[in-house]
Amino acid sequence: MPEEPFIDGDPGSALETVIVPRTRDLGDGFEVRRALPSSRRRMVGPFIFMDQMGPAILQSGKGLDVRPHPHIGLATVTYLFEGEILHRDTLGKVQAIQPGAVNWMVAGRGIAHSERTPPEVRAHGSRLFGIQFWVALPGRHEEDAPSFVHTPAEALPVIQDPGLEVRLIAGGMYGARSPVQTQSPLFYADVKLDAGTRIQVPVEHEERGLFVAEGEVEVGGQGYGPGQLLVLRPGAQVVAKGGGTSRSRLLLFGGEPMDGPRHIWWNFVSSSKERIEQAKEDWKAGRMGQVPGETEFIPLPEAEPNVPRYP
Repeated sequence: MPEEPFIDGDPGSALETVIVPRTRDLGDGFEVRRALPSSRRRMVGPFIFMDQMGPAILQSGKGLDVRPHPHIGLATVTYLFEGEILHRDTLGKVQAIQPGAVNWMVAGRGIAHSERTPPEVRAHGSRLFGIQFWVALPGRHEEDAPSFVHTPAEALPVIQDPGLEVRLIAGGMYGARSPVQTQSPLFYADVKLDAGTRIQVPVEHEERGLFVAEGEVEVGGQGYGPGQLLVLRPGAQVVAKGGGTSRSRLLLFGGEPMDGPRHIWWNFVSSSKERIEQAKEDWKAGRMGQVPGETEFIPLPEAEPNVPRYP
């Protein structure tokens, strides 16, 4: 049985695959829905990992607590619809992540970070809803120096039409371009769509995905609900229409195919298996730095981590 349920698109359809993610528990009952990697689709362009956080109600005194953990060979992209997360990393960066802003962390040759609900938010309770992507770095950038860049919501271009709002998170589409600097050609947009309103998915990039975050979307006369990831066929003309009776929200993303295969183990991504083995040893030996203000950390898994690896 495949790890995630899927639907193969009809050969005549604009859809290549539809993935329905399974849930994962991050601890304390906080669940995420993991769409990538799946047993049927490992990547969409450079996007190699996708978790939907929530929507969840965090009771007073409760919150998200992801202890310091390492990354190599990727960029994490955290984007919230609701709630707040406090980011800390080994560069000394401390940043409150809030809805509509973009938080792009390049791991490169190695970084560690924590993600927690801020104390003042935890005290009163809150809702949390958002998406975290990992973007695999092209070979020439895999060993770049680590960095973290926060781009506020008001700095992002917003394209509006009757019944339609597109916030460009990264890359370019419809003649607009996000100020977020990326390491490879890609696009990533947050789309709000009224019922009956249509949007044409750009065809400039070979690999494209459409994720339904809220509401319902119709593609090719078929309806798709929250949590479904539609992988589109290269070059196919795809029009998505808001379904149901209320506003829907979807993410459009994609890019060019990677410059070679990528291996993924736990939080590490690399074109080299040997580099991942080195990262394991570095984390076990404490050679990837300390996150200021943190005393805890997530140890290297002794057993095989619950993330599909490349064959």
